[in-house]
Amino acid sequence: MAAKSRPKPDAPDASDRVSRIREGVTAAILEHRLLPGTKLGEDEIGEIYGASRTLVRTALQQLAHEGIVNIEKNRGAFVARPTPGDAREVFEARRLIEPTIVDHAVDAVSPAWIERLQQHLTEEREAELRGDARASVRLSGEFHRLIAEMSGHSIYLGFLKELIARSSLIILLYRRHDTPACGTDHHAEIVTAIHKRDKQAARTRMLSHLNEIEAELFLKDPAADELRLADVLGA
Repeated sequence: MAAKSRPKPDAPDASDRVSRIREGVTAAILEHRLLPGTKLGEDEIGEIYGASRTLVRTALQQLAHEGIVNIEKNRGAFVARPTPGDAREVFEARRLIEPTIVDHAVDAVSPAWIERLQQHLTEEREAELRGDARASVRLSGEFHRLIAEMSGHSIYLGFLKELIARSSLIILLYRRHDTPACGTDHHAEIVTAIHKRDKQAARTRMLSHLNEIEAELFLKDPAADELRLADVLGA
């Protein structure tokens, strides 16, 4: 009897493996387990996920397209290190789309969705009380993703997932150490406005929330430091 032929390494679950790699790397960034500038070795990731270098490279290229990973010629892939300018652009984009997402969420509100959001708020508070910073960061991002899912707008959801991952890197790099990443009280206010079907209040609270997150970041251009340093050393 002829021996069974081995399945080809990348068939037919290749797309599933690519998705698993992308989701795993993104989750690690959201939880601040992968820091900006971390090298993402193709061989090591391939061993972790049981995937070929071709599939790993495909996943990393997709993440690079989303601005979450940087691929440098002859050096490999690294977790992106967004600049202060990148940070401002990300929050400008979020301010443009999240109020509209909230509008759609108000239209789609239901008892089941309110129950799901309330449960999420409970999980956020519990993580905050036990001092679980990683869970708090992850849950904060998931809150905004849940609102987008509730809206039923798949295009906005796709955009926001990318922006949330970028925001996580930005918060990790630029957040002042004495401030929370994303306030649960603000989230509760947004849920209350959605529950009341008050679009104006929901939009206002979402915008205020995003503005406050950005205001709590220490966004200073490196060029400014270089100029001041030159002035000091040249004095």
